[in-house]
Amino acid sequence: MAKWVGSASVMSAAVMGLDVRPVSVEVSLIRGTPLMQIVGLAQSAVREGRERIRAAAAQLGLHVPGLRITVNLAPADLPKTGAALDLPIMLGILCANGDLPQDALDGTLAVGELGLDGSVRSIRGALPIALFAAANPQVARLLLPVANLREASAAEGIAVGGSESLTHILAALNGEARLRGPMTLLSPSVRTTGSRGPDDGGFDLSAVKGQSAAKRALEIAAAGGHNVLLSGCPGAGKTSLARCLPGLLPALEIREAVDVTAIHSVAGLVADGSGLKRARPFRAPHHSISEAGLIGGGTRPRPGEVSLAHHGVLFLDELPEFGRRTLEALRQPIEEGQVRIVRAAGSASFPAEFTLVAAMNPCPCGFLGTPGRCRCLEETVRRYRRRVSGPLLDRIDMLVDVPAVRWEQLAEAASGDTSAVVRARVSKARARAARRHGTINARIPPVRLEEACRVGRGGRSLLRKAVTHLGLTARGYHRALRVARTIADLEGRGRVSEDHVAEAIRFRGPQ
Repeated sequence: MAKWVGSASVMSAAVMGLDVRPVSVEVSLIRGTPLMQIVGLAQSAVREGRERIRAAAAQLGLHVPGLRITVNLAPADLPKTGAALDLPIMLGILCANGDLPQDALDGTLAVGELGLDGSVRSIRGALPIALFAAANPQVARLLLPVANLREASAAEGIAVGGSESLTHILAALNGEARLRGPMTLLSPSVRTTGSRGPDDGGFDLSAVKGQSAAKRALEIAAAGGHNVLLSGCPGAGKTSLARCLPGLLPALEIREAVDVTAIHSVAGLVADGSGLKRARPFRAPHHSISEAGLIGGGTRPRPGEVSLAHHGVLFLDELPEFGRRTLEALRQPIEEGQVRIVRAAGSASFPAEFTLVAAMNPCPCGFLGTPGRCRCLEETVRRYRRRVSGPLLDRIDMLVDVPAVRWEQLAEAASGDTSAVVRARVSKARARAARRHGTINARIPPVRLEEACRVGRGGRSLLRKAVTHLGLTARGYHRALRVARTIADLEGRGRVSEDHVAEAIRFRGPQ
């Protein structure tokens, strides 16, 4: 008859999208046929941890008993993926065998992947796990790989410690050493440095020749978070203008930086040893991207480009070349600011509050209206433009013509406001909007829109004409109101005037 040897329980966690669920790693040892079994809806990467655990233990001379080892990952109906449960399973086995006292793990939540040499490797989702641990009163300490310490330290209210070695972790749990903390990773001179300003990628607005209307549109877009479509011939500067937009945006606030870092952590895009991201994201996927790549998806739901651009800029160059279904999938995240992915194994939600900047040519060859260069048939042009549907265009706040740059403009020296000057105006406008309704103008709740965008009689007359004669939809009306509110904020005006409304309507006119 099998004889019971010991048992142990270790707190851990599993990441589902940006949500973190508690996982209890329960280990039972009984005498019998040597076997390690992991149950509890463990996916292949979790089950493969058996071999990593055995190899790491043998490499370090640890005693993994030749017993029947049963590991239960509770709750049993929650799918567990990835290798982050290697470390808590290993600690549970040693604790059940008496090599580690159970009270050494009380109040400790552990995550980490084991290498065959006993190293503890970085994991995805360290920051969301740290935020979960900080909000859980049962967790007093988070134990994780040293490569994730700086990232996890952004969560306040939780002690964070770790190591790159399983041997060092065991010594610390036995009271023979101390775990490394995030502040031990850097020298004092490095701790006080680091870029907190915007990342302009080397693009400055003043370096773009001509295109005053497009520059004005980008300033408005930056101040209010409005979506922009740039339409013009090749070489007119559409891509350069789009890449200037991140430099017009203020640096991320702490709350925003935590959100952005958490999303990139789940996607595996946070480098080992990195802390919070302070520059706003700029994502520019190729037009061959799939719907799942743009919106998110997969068997294990992962964020797409729209979520990776959260609090930043999503640039779609050559907009009509994207797949029709891919473009139509943009409509919901543009409208709601989030993406919900539902799969048979579970569902996940990702935030997606981004500023969309799209660029396209006026026709397939790109030179419509240029004498002697465009030979596209009228039906060909119509078919090309129909690749971008009316419902998607209706969700874009400003349609901007980007004409070819004349020789006189190319020959003159760079002029106009620099990105830094424009960014100062943008920051003031955003601050006015935040004081008024707590968010940027593009995200004003519909129930508060009329109150926030009070328009005089002249402005309302213009809006009435736009709806009646220009075919402005109800959605277009609301978006024009938001743009007008942003223009007023840039001028420091408390009330939306007729001029502000007129400029907003001009940006929604046919191009």
